[in-house]
Amino acid sequence: MEHDETGCQPPPEGPILCVNNCGFFGSAANMNMCSKCYKDLILKQEQAKLAASSIENIVNGSSSGNEQESVVADAANVQTDLVEAKAISLPSINTSSSAEAAEPKTKEGPNRCSTCKKRVGLTGFKCRCGDLFCGSHRYSDKHDCPFDYRTAARDAIAKANPVVKAEKLDRI
Repeated sequence: MEHDETGCQPPPEGPILCVNNCGFFGSAANMNMCSKCYKDLILKQEQAKLAASSIENIVNGSSSGNEQESVVADAANVQTDLVEAKAISLPSINTSSSAEAAEPKTKEGPNRCSTCKKRVGLTGFKCRCGDLFCGSHRYSDKHDCPFDYRTAARDAIAKANPVVKAEKLDRI
């Protein structure tokens, strides 16, 4: 009787499993999905919105905001229908991520001192001139540093201490 009067529903008899059958428990706040599946769903919806808006910009070549908003809303409706059917396919997004993965990553060699070419590893010191040095060449006078410390210090002091002038007083 108390539930009927307040309009609240009693909690379910047991925990609800995720709708995607991943084995975790879902919640009503996440559309009966577990937190991981729900985050994946939101991410896929955002990607679909971005893909739909970029395709619309390419096709129409227009940049009016009202048309884009309606297209994004239509894409979101289509995306939620696909989620309910549990058949989501985004070939345009998958091809762009595979293209980025296909680019070879540049492998850096071991970190070496710019003066003596000694391996420094994690203990190297990066100078203001942009080079990496070992413990014995880390000081600016030891590696003939081209960085002008005097000018940098003057600029820092001038920036930290602006010139303050008092207002002129009226003479009597």
